[in-house]
Amino acid sequence: MALVRRIDAEAIALQRQGELGLWPSSLGQEGAQIGAAFALRSQDFVFPTYREHGVTLTRGVDPLRVLAMYRGCETGSWDVFEHKTYMSSIIIGTQGVQAAGYGMGLERDGLVGSGDPERDAAVVCFFGDGASSQGDINEGLIFAASFNAPVVFFCSNNQWAISEPSERQSRAPLYRRAAGFGFPGVRVDGNDALAVHAVTTAALDRARSGNGPTFIEAYTYRMGAHTTSDDPTKYRPR
Repeated sequence: MALVRRIDAEAIALQRQGELGLWPSSLGQEGAQIGAAFALRSQDFVFPTYREHGVTLTRGVDPLRVLAMYRGCETGSWDVFEHKTYMSSIIIGTQGVQAAGYGMGLERDGLVGSGDPERDAAVVCFFGDGASSQGDINEGLIFAASFNAPVVFFCSNNQWAISEPSERQSRAPLYRRAAGFGFPGVRVDGNDALAVHAVTTAALDRARSGNGPTFIEAYTYRMGAHTTSDDPTKYRPR
């Protein structure tokens, strides 16, 4: 968690110096990311957002390659099958349908529910509270439920979708949406890395066993700006 915060601070400095085009800070969300990432097995596949620097680091992606993407020199593919990690979500929400599709493929390839811990795999789809309002995320939830896909939908609710507070987006807590799709939802303290690890481990075990998707809402807070092009003092108290 300390290393993720250091990388984050260095990246902000590089953007201010004109070396990066943009940087989305993960300040305050390290616990949710690291807790979830350490619950993964090597065969699991991850679809992170543009803010999951702790997840990509834990999966073995060189931080310089993450920085290169924000410099315009990388695409986010990062030797996909070496790291089992693919960032496609600069367009917010696209990872929802991709994660569901990958999970459906795992199930059809017989990589779910065999009881072999070295073989059975699952998918984690990371997204934020803002992306939960996007159609692609909801379509992913529908398909994962319909096909009992081994997908854990991990929502880092940092309470701000750029400048829109989460209570403006949803009248009910986000984890409760899972019931409408027909699978479990749980809220966890996103700043408690051990609690996040326990909840994510249970959800992944459930998915690998063939029992389908789970929705996790990690309740946290975005301490910094949405990105380095954002001024949060315009819409929230200092």
